[in-house]
Amino acid sequence: MQYRREIDGLRALAVIPVLLFHAGFQSFSGGYIGVDIFFVISGYLITSIIINDLHAGTFSILKFYERRARRILPALFLVMFVSLPFAYLWMSPTGLHDFSKSVIAVSLFLSNILFWKEAGYFATANELKPLLHTWSLAVEEQYYVLFPLFLMLAWRFGQRWIISLLFVAALASLAVSEWALARYISASFYLLPTRGWELLIGALAAFYLFSNTNTNEKPTHLRLAAYQAASSMGLLLITYAVFAYDKFTPFPGVNALLPTIGAVLIVLFANTQTLVGKLLGSKWLVGIGLISYSTYLWHQPLFSFVRHGSIQEPSKIVYLLLILVSLLLAYLTWKFVETPFRNKNIVKRKQILWFGLIGSLFFIAVGLVGIYNKGFEKRFNMPTSLSSSFDLTPAAWGCFDKPQAHTRSDWLCDIGSKQAKPSFIVFGDSHARSMFDAFSEAGNQANKHGVYIGVSGCTAFLDIYKLHKDEIDVDCNLINKRVYEYVKANKISKVFLIGKWSWYTHGDYDGLNGAWIGITKDSKREKALSRLAFEAGLKQTVAAYASIGVQLYIVEQVPVQRLDVKDLYYKIYASNHQDDQKSVPESIRELSVSKQQHIQLQSFVSPLFKQHAQAGQLNLINFDDIFCDAEKCLIGTDKYAYYFDSNHLTTTGGRMVVGELVKHIQK
Repeated sequence: MQYRREIDGLRALAVIPVLLFHAGFQSFSGGYIGVDIFFVISGYLITSIIINDLHAGTFSILKFYERRARRILPALFLVMFVSLPFAYLWMSPTGLHDFSKSVIAVSLFLSNILFWKEAGYFATANELKPLLHTWSLAVEEQYYVLFPLFLMLAWRFGQRWIISLLFVAALASLAVSEWALARYISASFYLLPTRGWELLIGALAAFYLFSNTNTNEKPTHLRLAAYQAASSMGLLLITYAVFAYDKFTPFPGVNALLPTIGAVLIVLFANTQTLVGKLLGSKWLVGIGLISYSTYLWHQPLFSFVRHGSIQEPSKIVYLLLILVSLLLAYLTWKFVETPFRNKNIVKRKQILWFGLIGSLFFIAVGLVGIYNKGFEKRFNMPTSLSSSFDLTPAAWGCFDKPQAHTRSDWLCDIGSKQAKPSFIVFGDSHARSMFDAFSEAGNQANKHGVYIGVSGCTAFLDIYKLHKDEIDVDCNLINKRVYEYVKANKISKVFLIGKWSWYTHGDYDGLNGAWIGITKDSKREKALSRLAFEAGLKQTVAAYASIGVQLYIVEQVPVQRLDVKDLYYKIYASNHQDDQKSVPESIRELSVSKQQHIQLQSFVSPLFKQHAQAGQLNLINFDDIFCDAEKCLIGTDKYAYYFDSNHLTTTGGRMVVGELVKHIQK
């Protein structure tokens, strides 16, 4: 197979946007599409190697997997090994526990499935996961378990038959990817069935070039002009996606066609005679392309561990330095690890296979030790009362986020005293989950029977949906209507609605970057439409419950902290020596959100609630006096934490509001 410099240049064009995107440079908001370009390149190169060997009658499945082991494992194992001590030193017990699971998953090339499963509402922030980027390696290796076997078995039937099957499979995978976007967005992003088409179009490009052997001959002026136009269009499509896409762009699905088709156009039509081919074949881009795999491996752990080791988000200068460090480490890895391991004269087949087996078993064992020891909690000099305050009682989990809650029969849970028929209902999003125990205890103290339903991401208002994607995923509008009909049919006297209200109208506080972020792409029009929908939904809900004589209570949201509170506590105690605990309360206060920021986050919802409350249409429950003083809304004390992440109360935090809830339940 002839070496093509422009393909290495295309690798550089893939990895550079990924680095800048993960470093938080807003101009490269679509830089994640570099992974899709890698998929296309991989599909093209690996398929080209296989079909050339099949055509020559020299293909061996053992030889194929040996080549993959030489290419993937040495650099991957090195990065994982170097990551271990930093994970132990800097990650919280929860983070280290999750890291241990990822070490096992990466060793088995199942990390994409793990990160798909972890992508729930309470998942650790993605930017803090050192091995998150290995999901793409898992997708590729899962693909290459099946693909060479298919080609080997199907080769006898002819290329036309194979190409037809691959084309149908690619279309089916793309269709599944687009379908899953509206229903299972995390699965669509991480899993092979929704990503396979990107590798397959690279494979189809390989078959096209294999069948058109004259493409290496000097083209006519007309053909050269067509190559220039096609390859330039490919570069334009990739560039557009890098700068125009962002984290709010539905992806992959059909939106992934732009970068992947762009990559295919470059693969098919860029050569040493085209402008794009000359650009991508330049010395610097080829050099970066050669070390792109190791660069990709190193950058995410570097970014992640610097974030873990710092309370504040590192500056852009720091990230630029980390990118340079990634490139330097990548060069050293390419020269002293990748290149020797690919040389069969240095590392024999048996050696590379034993290396892969022993390395995998080693990392699996390390991961199991980390899981068994629950992230080595005793590394931190933290009071037992504080570490145990992060524990959540399991009772609410069985009642929260029940699938198909709008139709299933066991959709509600009893809380409080069960001596009489239910007199109140608690309904809301994940903030209702974190107050489950508080309401249950308040019901017991008030000797009142209540029922509970909690669904993450659902605004607890009638006739409101599409404020963001969660509303559609779990049929929030139907759940809201079902709650109303239940209240009406069972003559419930009080309804308590709970929510992280500002999320649906204002956005959230990005504590790492010190800025407010919107619920959608930061457009004034989109935010205005969301606020109009929220206002209309509140008005409709107030009127509907008033019409059936129900007392409506709105529980105003608790203060949203700047960063994950559990991680903050571990960082505080990691940086304070055992004989210098006096600074702990000062650190707690310093890192807590200011009351002004808390009020600012609710600048839209609070006036709305107060307007309806002053009109006697609803009752407001506010916990600011419990969690805030004149200046700060604290994350907790040196003995107890009020939150288990940035905005959800711990059981301890929930107990603090029980007395206030009892007053309203008894009222």
